[in-house]
Amino acid sequence: MNNFKKIGMSALAASLVSTSAFAGEFTASGSASVTMEGWSGSLVNTSRGLSMADSVYLTGSTELDNGLNVSMSFELDAGADTVESFDDHFVSVSSDALGTIKFSGNGGSTASTAIDATAAGDMWDNFDGAAYIGATGVAVAASLGGDNSLFYTSPSFEGIQVTASYRPDGSAASGDATESATGFGVNYTGVEGLSVHYAVTDIETGSTGTSGDQTTMKASYAYGPVTVAYSSNENDEGTVGNDQDTTSYNISYTVSDSISIGYGQETIEKGGSSTDAEYSGVSASYTAGGMTISAKMIDAENVNHGTAATEDGEYWSLGLAFAF
Repeated sequence: MNNFKKIGMSALAASLVSTSAFAGEFTASGSASVTMEGWSGSLVNTSRGLSMADSVYLTGSTELDNGLNVSMSFELDAGADTVESFDDHFVSVSSDALGTIKFSGNGGSTASTAIDATAAGDMWDNFDGAAYIGATGVAVAASLGGDNSLFYTSPSFEGIQVTASYRPDGSAASGDATESATGFGVNYTGVEGLSVHYAVTDIETGSTGTSGDQTTMKASYAYGPVTVAYSSNENDEGTVGNDQDTTSYNISYTVSDSISIGYGQETIEKGGSSTDAEYSGVSASYTAGGMTISAKMIDAENVNHGTAATEDGEYWSLGLAFAF
């Protein structure tokens, strides 16, 4: 009887070992940065400050018997919330033939928001830390949040790749009952040095009548050390006052494998306003292994689409980042 028990226990142990080996891989990576930045201008108190950002990404993956690859990931971010640090997380299923479908519990994207960062790198976003009352950024409907959403990316064929997104019925942060947000996009990289992206997301909302769409286009071309990029983001939602067009371009020069410099501009046109918000600036970075040193200087005009000089300002920053 004892021999049978020993044989049974040995078989069980072998089974557990095999199952553990089949479980796949689990990896961790992270980043940390320290930034010193300052604002000046008549609408802000001239100020400077130090800040830190850090994230840890935990990722698990495995390959099923049918050839599908399954992975999950979540982010630990000390700045994500004052109560908890559990941030973006998703699970995805992929194969070379079928592409990738990703379900995001938090931090997902629509086909449009996945590519809506401006060509110049969202320079407008550097002014939300100052006292610029009503400073305008790229408009995205509250209903386009990526929580509990699906995102599909097709395999690439002759440089063409299709994306699709779907956020089902939900409730926006503003209390606007959201019926759905459905998006489609196309990426093209079939010519060396050229990258073109286009996407449109349809937003269907409830009783407030703010249904509309967000259309995003981005293109870049690299020739030797020079890269030229252009982007356009159109948000058409409800009344004219909610409409917004954001255009941007950027020219960057790679001095060496470690050093790059760039110049960019952004213009935000808001429906019902005759004055555009305008941003322009230069940037530079130096990379050595997992360390990056960066610097930026940005000028802003008419940040709230007014004509007063009090809506103009400047921003500068010095950053040190590490990847682990």
